Amino acid sequence: MYILECSDGSYYTGSTKNIDRRLQQHQNGEGANHTKKRLPVKLLYYEEYGRIDTAFYREKQVQGWSRAKKEALMNGDLEELHDLAECTNGTHFSIFKVPDFDFAQPSNESIIEP
Repeated sequence: MYILECSDGSYYTGSTKNIDRRLQQHQNGEGANHTKKRLPVKLLYYEEYGRIDTAFYREKQVQGWSRAKKEALMNGDLEELHDLAECTNGTHFSIFKVPDFDFAQPSNESIIEP
């Protein structure tokens, strides 16, 4: 899995079995449409995997990330990467942040005595 920076500053994420050959293909305009229109490209980051399907899975994962999250990955900033992984769209919440719900305990009425 690799991340390129294109001439317009955008990032391109891909995967390959041969990073040198694939980078040359991108530089020659034989790569993806995104890079073909934004030459030259520069390799910023790569990860090696023993299996191409694992690399492809990782490519798809990283493609869905924000620019900031990709930059945290490339910089090796695991704390920032973790912070950026937090949900910020309000669809997830902690039970401890729900108003009037500080601590859950069963009421005495719900306990059934034998």
